Amino acid sequence: MKRIFARHAYDDARIAGCYWAEAVPDRLLQRPDLAGDQKADVVVIGGGFTGLSAALALAKDGADVMVLDAVFPGWGASGRNGGFCCLGGSKLDNSSLERSVGVAGRREWRAAEKAAIELVDDLLTRHGLDVDRHSDGETLLAHKPTFARFEDEIAEVERDYGVTPEILTRDMLAERGLAGGFHGGMTVPLGFALHPRKYLVGLLTAAEAAGARVFGNSPVAGIERIGSGWRVSTPRGHVDCSQVIIATNGYSSEDVPDWMAGRYMPAQSSVIVTRPMSDSELAAQGWTSHQMAYDTRRLLHYFHLMPENRFLFGMRGGLRASPGAEAGISRAIRRDFDAMFPAWRGVETTHYWSGMVCLAPKLAPFCGEVPDMPGVFAGYAYHGNGVAMASYCGALLADLVQGRSPDRPYPEIMKKPPGRFPLGRFRRAIMFAAYAGFWLRDRFS
Repeated sequence: MKRIFARHAYDDARIAGCYWAEAVPDRLLQRPDLAGDQKADVVVIGGGFTGLSAALALAKDGADVMVLDAVFPGWGASGRNGGFCCLGGSKLDNSSLERSVGVAGRREWRAAEKAAIELVDDLLTRHGLDVDRHSDGETLLAHKPTFARFEDEIAEVERDYGVTPEILTRDMLAERGLAGGFHGGMTVPLGFALHPRKYLVGLLTAAEAAGARVFGNSPVAGIERIGSGWRVSTPRGHVDCSQVIIATNGYSSEDVPDWMAGRYMPAQSSVIVTRPMSDSELAAQGWTSHQMAYDTRRLLHYFHLMPENRFLFGMRGGLRASPGAEAGISRAIRRDFDAMFPAWRGVETTHYWSGMVCLAPKLAPFCGEVPDMPGVFAGYAYHGNGVAMASYCGALLADLVQGRSPDRPYPEIMKKPPGRFPLGRFRRAIMFAAYAGFWLRDRFS
């Protein structure tokens, strides 16, 4: 495998402190490795939300589907994210969307965002999954007074999603138990928070019950054309199949397949979780709500109080992968937490972990057939909002693999194959300049 970060970025040490593993330990997700010569209708490479959603839908339709994960299902972003099932998946605003795909394309994308949340909600209901669901929508919080003018966004939200957001003044935030030095907020009543590993193990169990075969410790070394189909090779075996789905997102390899080279950008995100806090500790800070929230910074923070009164706090950033760099990030995230929630400076952080989100040059997901590789499909690049959109992309891919036109929104922006980032395997250098600009904007705008 050819990956663009240093080895530490893909080390088990980065997930060792993951809070979600207390309820769903690794052993519940581990699967045997692939061995020998195998056959399947469809091979799915990657056992996260995209891959398992696709496998579940395909298996229910009667396809012989096999999932291969390099470590175990959910080892990547799906098992270590912040638990936000929300709108998102692209970094394009409405004007950028309309320049790229027109008004109709913008409407399709916004409809898909909403439909993605509805899909996860339906999966939870249909399979009876208990995922510690909480939060009524998502709240955007202004980190500076200049970012607190949300009135102009009301019409856009109503037009795009058919719901009316609630604008919250600073006093209203305090009344709602969302006090943290913010200057205002806007709540969009779409989405919810969940326990991502409980959701993931639910998808895994449902996919296997439907007939999907799932293997772990089976990194794919190559995909080659065999007759009218494909051969997917791993260290101890291979699978001959008719079709392939690439669902590796920020943990992709430059050569699986070669087409992926330069078409994705892994970006680091880090999370801390506190010990459970008492009612008096919550009241001291004025944050008693279980609403999921994020701030207006470009290098944003995202956070929510979980049902057991632990506080989850995450942030973007981290450009180097080494034990020393990881230690520095863990100190930085705690500094930001203490600055934003000063009453909790004495509250212990019991868990820290980090992982990769994935960006694309077009700043929107790709979901479709890989050019010049008939029967090979890919879905990736959710820009840090993959719980809903990855699940949705997997369902779309299941339709596309079977030659069906999806009966759910399939936006033009997702169909467009991404180009390549400049600088090839050294493209992470772009992020240093971008993050410097974001830091300056966050600090001085």
